[in-house]
Formats: sequence, C-alpha cells, structure tokens
Amino acid sequence: MIRVLLADDQDLVRAGIRLVLGCADDLDVVAQARDGDEAVRLATRIPVDVALLDIRMPGADGLTAAERIAELAPAVKVVMLTTFGEEEDIARALRAGAAGFLLKDSPPEELIQAVRTVVRGEPVVSPRVTRHLIDRYLAASASGDEPAPARQGVDRLSGLTAREREVLALLGTGASNADIGARLHLEAGTVKTHVSSLLAKLECANRVQAAVVARDAGLLRGA
Repeated sequence: MIRVLLADDQDLVRAGIRLVLGCADDLDVVAQARDGDEAVRLATRIPVDVALLDIRMPGADGLTAAERIAELAPAVKVVMLTTFGEEEDIARALRAGAAGFLLKDSPPEELIQAVRTVVRGEPVVSPRVTRHLIDRYLAASASGDEPAPARQGVDRLSGLTAREREVLALLGTGASNADIGARLHLEAGTVKTHVSSLLAKLECANRVQAAVVARDAGLLRGA
C-alpha cells in the first residue's frame, strides 16, 4: 500500500483528490494538511511514501514545504499540484527535489499513475507541463539564451541507437515511461534504461532538456 499525504488549503479540492486516489486499491491517503507547515509536520511524524502538495497555500506554500520535506524526510517523494504551470514554479519545485509536477485538472488516471511512478523512483511531469517548458526553451533559443543541449541537439543524436531515437521522439511529446512502453511494446525497466542512457549521451540533466533536443532535431514529426 502506498501511503499518501495530501496538502491543499481548499477542503473541496482535497476531498476530490482523495476520492480519485481512493479508486486505486494500492493507494491510501493517510494524512491531510491545509498548509505547508502542517504538511511538513505530518511528513516528518508519520510514515508517508508520497506527498501531494498544492503550490499555492497560505503560510508556507507548497514549494517551501517541498524544500523542507526534502531536507527533513528525504525518503518522501513529493509531487507538486497546481492550476498555474508557471515556469519559475516548475523550476523551483524540481530544484527542491520534487519528483513530479502535475496540473490539478490532470485526468484521474494520470494522477494515480503519477503516484505509482514516483514511488518506483521515476520522475513525473505532466505532458502539458513538459510542452509548456519546451515552448519556453524554444523562445529562449530564438533570443540566443537557450540551454546548450538545445543548441547542439542535432549533432548529439549521432551517438544514439535507433531505439533510443524512438524513445527520445516520444519523450519529446511529454510521454511518460509507461506511455513510451505502450507505444513501443517495451517493458517499463527497458524504457527506463533507454531514457537513462539517452540522457547521459545527450548530456541532458532532465527529460525536459532532452525533449527540447528532440524537438530541435525534428524528431517529433510523426511521433
């Protein structure tokens, strides 16, 4: 059973998310918090596997809570929930050690799978958030401020295998490992290995940077 801590200052939102998670037999919401301070206290006092944190909360917000949980309870996987999707929030959340970033209006199954995925040690970023970040990096590219992976993406593809290129193309669309596995008929462990390998070869720090490389190199056509 995966133990979940849910933090959101709106009672109705918490009730809705808890209802969604309750549809999964392997997920159990063991604690709820109305602000970041309470979330940190609960995460450090009771056994929790995953903390779902709203970004916008009174007092200590979700980003602050994520940073403190990463410091005080590093075993807890943090997934940020937001209705905004602002780039600076995403960047700070990932720097804080968050394992995932989802929009609150994500489909129920996407939320459930995200919790399961981060427990397996894989990061999760909503496909829409990934596309949003890609657009941001491409805008930076136009001004000459893009990250190095985007500038040199085409050349770096030469070191990838044919399968790694296929995985990269799907990763560029914001697909999760599970989605990639389903499309390419690969086991989850195999997809994870391919992703780790191509990130290393491309010298990308994360999936978003790799997605930018895929888009710059024209791999998204037909993906």
